[in-house]
Amino acid sequence: MAAELTMLRAVIVDDERPARELLREYLEREAGVEVVAECANGFEAVKVIGEQRPDLVFLDIQMPKLDGFEVLELIDPGPEVVFVTAYDEYALKAFEVHAVDYLLKPFARERLSEALALARTRRAAAGGGSATGAAATGASPVAPGHLAAAARRPGQFVERLLVKDGSQVHVIPAEKLDYLEAQDDYVAIHSGGKTHLKAGTLADMSAGLDPDRFVRIHRSFVLNVERLGRLELYSKDSRMAILADGRELPVSRTGYARLKELLG
Repeated sequence: MAAELTMLRAVIVDDERPARELLREYLEREAGVEVVAECANGFEAVKVIGEQRPDLVFLDIQMPKLDGFEVLELIDPGPEVVFVTAYDEYALKAFEVHAVDYLLKPFARERLSEALALARTRRAAAGGGSATGAAATGASPVAPGHLAAAARRPGQFVERLLVKDGSQVHVIPAEKLDYLEAQDDYVAIHSGGKTHLKAGTLADMSAGLDPDRFVRIHRSFVLNVERLGRLELYSKDSRMAILADGRELPVSRTGYARLKELLG
């Protein structure tokens, strides 16, 4: 029966070497699984997963540099994901982002076997092709903003935005944001004179930003009020926000009301 199993190509992502070694040891005893790479941090994981295109990723959640949910946000849909972590607080959120399973350390080899069986079932439901994850379950794809929110505790604001540019990952701290601009199916992230494009909606990308700092001043713009120099009347019902560096952004009537409420 084992010889009939379709080979699953797997990547292990964990910042702790003993955890990676134990998981590899368990997987080597499983039929139909090949570990094609191990990664010790999130940046490495994004690069390797993009290059290897594995069927399955065993992903730790709490890691330095990038956490597991941020890795999931940055990789292309395709591989099934099994979260492997010492913390049980993210279990519900893991399934909300369509993870196959959630292994709580320390786990027995039998529990790992169950996760592999679930991954195979998921892939079989997708016809054995590359349409996995949300597609296999009939669920809608998870928006990047929702993935980013999954790792935040209640009441915690977004601390950074991540943008993948080829093999590079740009990490933009929230306090460094100047403003966000909607551009068709993308959002332009303006920071320190540079602009990064990221797929998504302005509403999703600005969700979770500190509302005492970031205000939607127009249907196409979210402004970091710390960058505001002054407001000028543009027409009867609209104004122009003049940033400290001289850039000008339109302010709608609704946006002006939001600014007045925030600024007092």
